[in-house]
Amino acid sequence: MARNVELGAFGEELAVGHLVGRGMVVLERNWRCRYGELDVIAEDDAGVVFVEVKTRTGHGFGMPAEAVTYEKRTRIRKLAALWLREQPRGWARVRFDVVAVVLAPGREPELTHLEGVF
Repeated sequence: MARNVELGAFGEELAVGHLVGRGMVVLERNWRCRYGELDVIAEDDAGVVFVEVKTRTGHGFGMPAEAVTYEKRTRIRKLAALWLREQPRGWARVRFDVVAVVLAPGREPELTHLEGVF
């Protein structure tokens, strides 16, 4: 389990670096409440973006983004609504992205940013 936590944390660091490199401002990381966790909450020119980060060591179990199931998307939407209710301001636009990170041994990290996927 510790290895998976380390892998996920490293993938999230890469994802955040990518988002910041694209000019996004990270508002929150690993926001938690009793119903679950949001990986990254960021802001760009268009509005607020809820980013789910999925990290894998290869494609043996499919693409990392495929792990964002219907149930997971539903939970993320509910968590996003809770987070938004706590905020003193609103955004004109809300978007849900997935950043998939593949960390295959001996290879450069492979990062795919899917915007507005759900």
